Amino acid sequence: MTLIIFVVSLLGSMAIGIPVGYALIMTGIALMYHLGFFQAQIVAQNMLNGADSFPLMAIPFFMLAGEVMNAGGLSKRIVNLSVAAVGHIRGGLGYVAILAAIILASLSGSAAADTAALAAILVPMMIKAGHDSGRSAGLIASAGISALIIPPSIGFILIGVVGNISITKIFIAGIVPGMIMGLSLVVTWYILSRKEVGTTTIERVPLKVVLREAWAGIWALMLPVIILVGLRFGVFTPTEAGVIAAVYALFVACFIYKELNVADLFDVFLNAAKTTSMVMFLVAAAFVSSWMITVAGLTAQINDIIAPFAESPTTLMFVIVLLVLVIGCAMDMVPIILILVPVFLPSIKSAGIDPVYFAVVFMIAGAVGLLTPPVGSVLNVVAGVSKVPLPKVIKGIWPFIIAQVAVLILLIVFPEIITLPAAFLTGE
Repeated sequence: MTLIIFVVSLLGSMAIGIPVGYALIMTGIALMYHLGFFQAQIVAQNMLNGADSFPLMAIPFFMLAGEVMNAGGLSKRIVNLSVAAVGHIRGGLGYVAILAAIILASLSGSAAADTAALAAILVPMMIKAGHDSGRSAGLIASAGISALIIPPSIGFILIGVVGNISITKIFIAGIVPGMIMGLSLVVTWYILSRKEVGTTTIERVPLKVVLREAWAGIWALMLPVIILVGLRFGVFTPTEAGVIAAVYALFVACFIYKELNVADLFDVFLNAAKTTSMVMFLVAAAFVSSWMITVAGLTAQINDIIAPFAESPTTLMFVIVLLVLVIGCAMDMVPIILILVPVFLPSIKSAGIDPVYFAVVFMIAGAVGLLTPPVGSVLNVVAGVSKVPLPKVIKGIWPFIIAQVAVLILLIVFPEIITLPAAFLTGE
């Protein structure tokens, strides 16, 4: 009965148009009344405790880094380099989108910010080159979610906090799967672009132009190197990495590229603050529901439901991924992480599954949920920025979603794809 009340109150609140954050709080309150008590102090205390976390301080800094990159010319130079390198190939702008998305993913950790930057620049170029608008927008949205897999990832920070898993290890474990996701998009785009007729390509540029664009973007390209090397050798924590990313991006944008001045800083900081406040409010609200889930014993009930699958780690991961994909159609990534990760972790550990491996696979499934209608936030971002109607984007994105799901299946069947490179890179 408790599980039914939780599901009905959460989905019912969202169905009548209540924002997800408030729906999570109301769900916690509904469980309180069901158990025969209600104290506003408990709600307030859990919201404060949920947001009061040192590792979560990385989120506003990575958000700020993403905003600075978009406003300060770092993102533009990454796109220019990608265009010079692969824009001349048939369907080249699609490969530009994938390559630029992977590079940007290693800079900001925000799928929405990366997707918005790429959609604003590349969708008009792809449409002008004769590519289908919905398919172009769908490709950029699918490439944009790599920001949640390739470090630094805001999603990984959340999973590390709520699951008490090493954020540094998750970051490093996400590198190879993120590259495989990008490769799956390359293969899919290759197949689709070969069937298109009437498209044009960008004129091939001399090698010296490619080198010139690489030199122009070298300051942006150095950031992921600094972050990964620093994390790998323990020079700084993920939270400190966020500070370094933000300060580095500000320095490059203001003093190297000189595309960001004092007058622009207010808007940059304001946009970062708005995005951060939305994420942190969801975090705080979800902790109310998470606390009540524990008090009401829902974790044990859910683990009892999935216990028959726990005998086979592969089967258990398939079940969990399927649940995340289905729930991702109706709920955003942040509440999914904050609610489900603590629920699934006991079963994961009892089944002998590496929590770091679980975190990466869970994050990929949650990221795919950002592409699925009707809630998919990245889907809506790319439609809004590119001015392509949402139904066209939904139609164009399905081949790429299928490719990402195929990667998920591959990682579940062969977990060594994640665990072995992660062990090598961390020196374990």
